[in-house]
Amino acid sequence: MPRVRAAAPSIADRRLVAQRFFDKRPLSPAGLVAWFGAVQAQDYAGASWALGQRAPGTTRADVDAALTSGAILRTHVLRPTWHFVAPADIRWMLALTAPRVERILAPYDRSLEIDATLLRRTRTVLTKLLRGQQLTRAEIGTGLALAGIAAKGQRLGHLVSHAELDALICSGGLRGKQFTYALLEERAPPAATLTRDESLGALARRYFTSHGPATWPTLRGGPASPKPMAAAPSRSPGRISRRRRLASARIGSATFPLACARRARWCA
Repeated sequence: MPRVRAAAPSIADRRLVAQRFFDKRPLSPAGLVAWFGAVQAQDYAGASWALGQRAPGTTRADVDAALTSGAILRTHVLRPTWHFVAPADIRWMLALTAPRVERILAPYDRSLEIDATLLRRTRTVLTKLLRGQQLTRAEIGTGLALAGIAAKGQRLGHLVSHAELDALICSGGLRGKQFTYALLEERAPPAATLTRDESLGALARRYFTSHGPATWPTLRGGPASPKPMAAAPSRSPGRISRRRRLASARIGSATFPLACARRARWCA
């Protein structure tokens, strides 16, 4: 009987494996978030479902427990939207991406009469208000109002978002079905400071590992790419490849950067 040679996995097949749809090694919700680097979580239910798809047996209660315990955090990072991030990654990711997000928010801040002076006052109040406790957004609004800071609706949302981008606050635990906020220093252990190039390298490594095969142009400028890469110098891919030891592999007629530790995992 003639032997039938199996076809090589397609790029789509490899991407499904990288995104852990067919991985036989299950990860916890926290492990999945760390694998991806960040998981968009503007829609909390949708984000929980996305994690559950990749970890059979995971329930909404498991994701809730991970958020409440601080195993995963939810904050504004990468874009002006909430993302799940790992405590170990939140600081360097904010340092890398917050300046761009703040530039996006600037026109809206002006219309809401939010300036640097107000943000400094807000930081001071929030630091005292959240010390040792976790509060809902409504409770934060009340606390700011008592301190003489008008904070309702969109204005309150922007003040809280800026505090997140400044790495002052992040998600607290769930209180019933309500989200709370806490001081970041009380939710995430101190972490080593990365240079900009080191952060870009870490982001690239995570992206190619969890979304590849992908190309540098996709990472730098695609609609779903981590946008800080778009602002990186044109020589960054070469520098990142050397410093982060990114290998490459030819698949069909194209060459793709590889960031996974075991290249054969999805490029064999």
